[in-house]
Amino acid sequence: MNAQIYTREIDPPEGRWKSRLVNLTLRLLVKSSHGLNIDIGKLRKQFDRLDGQAPKAFPANVRREAVNCNGVAAQWLTPTDCRPERVLLYIHGGAFVAYTPEVYAAMVASWCQPLKARALLVDYRLAPEHPFPAALNDALKSYRWLLNQGLKPENIVIAGDSAGANLVLALLQRLRDDREIAPGCAVLLSPFLDFTLSGASALGNARHDPIFTPAFAIGIRGFYAPAETHGLPAVSPLFGSFAGLPPLLFQVGSTEMLLDDSVRAAAKAAAAGVPVQLEVWKRLPHVFQMMPALPQASAAQRNIVGFVNRYTAWNG
Repeated sequence: MNAQIYTREIDPPEGRWKSRLVNLTLRLLVKSSHGLNIDIGKLRKQFDRLDGQAPKAFPANVRREAVNCNGVAAQWLTPTDCRPERVLLYIHGGAFVAYTPEVYAAMVASWCQPLKARALLVDYRLAPEHPFPAALNDALKSYRWLLNQGLKPENIVIAGDSAGANLVLALLQRLRDDREIAPGCAVLLSPFLDFTLSGASALGNARHDPIFTPAFAIGIRGFYAPAETHGLPAVSPLFGSFAGLPPLLFQVGSTEMLLDDSVRAAAKAAAAGVPVQLEVWKRLPHVFQMMPALPQASAAQRNIVGFVNRYTAWNG
């Protein structure tokens, strides 16, 4: 029996002028530098500059602590009033090649407090030095490490963005195939799920996307996995089976090149009987949730908290 897909197109009037300004800034500073010939060193410096712009006032009631998860580097974010049995496992984006720990810590900490949960931010091995399947294996090790700490799968929520959301979905499919117990639910922000770039939005939104270009998407995917693997579900989890997966929340911008990755994945999940919520946010950029100046980021966070509470026993 098919599950109903809960789809919302969201266009709140508050913050529209800010989103236009953000889109223009991204188009000028980021998109203009994205070509086919990608210099990893320069790209990582760009991410480092982004990380330096993270909010300086990190919540005083959230403790940060480095941890080793079966050989995988990570950090705990632990609010003082959290319920320690509740864990958000977060797998970051960064095109598989970069990490902005300060930006992600700030965003995820803001989720932890209303959820009364702690978060584990995974610092998986990066491409091209460590190509597929290194990052996916690190994500799997981190999840199994949490279970070995005595945590119950239903009290774990997995979330990720962009490349990290690719790893989230691939991890869920791997757990299902290995007959391991899945987490309570999963949140995917602007996921990059199709390395073949077969979605209509990959070209249809190319002019409108304020960050990505087709040349950049073609160039970056090769650092993570060779061309002959791009159609494999472990690399492009859109092509995998969605049967037996936990409830899924997708949030994506309407002008993203990756829009159809979310739309098609949500449809496949619903057809497989998986509870799924798809949110298409009007004219918002890739992973806008990490931009605290946008009122829409706070609204998206509230929806994430509501979704997690709906599909876990965390409400209260």
